Amino acid sequence: MRLKVFLAAILLGFISFSCSDKDDVSVEPQLIIKFKFDPTQVRLNNLGQPSLVPVGNAAQSPIFNSISAHYFELAPNQYTALGQGSVLYHAPETMAGGDLAIDFSRAKIVGEDEIFLSIPLSQVPQGNYEYVRVSLSYQNYEISVRSNAVDYIGTLESFVGYNSYITTHYIGNNSFPVNGNRLQGYWAFGLNGLPYAASGQAPSGATTVPNPIASTSPIPAGSCVVTGKFQNNLVITNNETSDVYVTLSLSNNNSFEWEEVIADGKYEPSIGENVVDMGLRGLIPSFER
Repeated sequence: MRLKVFLAAILLGFISFSCSDKDDVSVEPQLIIKFKFDPTQVRLNNLGQPSLVPVGNAAQSPIFNSISAHYFELAPNQYTALGQGSVLYHAPETMAGGDLAIDFSRAKIVGEDEIFLSIPLSQVPQGNYEYVRVSLSYQNYEISVRSNAVDYIGTLESFVGYNSYITTHYIGNNSFPVNGNRLQGYWAFGLNGLPYAASGQAPSGATTVPNPIASTSPIPAGSCVVTGKFQNNLVITNNETSDVYVTLSLSNNNSFEWEEVIADGKYEPSIGENVVDMGLRGLIPSFER
């Protein structure tokens, strides 16, 4: 009997200790990064200036499914050189394709309003940050395609990073065995529910990458480091007691662009209408505490 009482006391003490130990665990405040897609946001060019679709081209605002990025940086001001701000994320890269490239197999891919990054605020350097730089690497969205006077909906995967190492990627039941590097502008397309697929490469340098501080803080050619300015500076003190949420609002306002053969505003690849631009058209970052 005494043994039973003794064992019960030990068990009760263990349960009490475990519960209070769990209750004492505090979750450290985080910097939480999410994406948003806005087809009404201003459409910008590479210099961050409003831009219209050129004569002879047409464009549509795709419906985004998901996105990925391989670099995230907070910059104090317009004179902060790329890489000299607070670099908080750099995705895995590989030499498997011969040259350094983003490892697509290890990319973190998220949808709108899903958490892309969650970084302890204690790991974010103190500072007064005016700009965000995010290097986009992958986009997945729905577009409208015309063939023989009939409109279809399909899914397009757009690789806009400086260089991506891809094994085999899939759109529905369509497989695209690449097993190598692809420079910025590689894309693949599949009709939803129909047995049609295609892939290609947009022209070098054709992908728009808005950078409103290009004159004071340029980015390398062929990269996709989109730059955006906070309306009010983000101040990090390292004394934060609650999460800070940063939303990266990306403009997909006519961001999928092609050369027209028939001037009807319909993308019709079967008659030779070629993709010329898949770059997102601006970044407006915001935050809340």
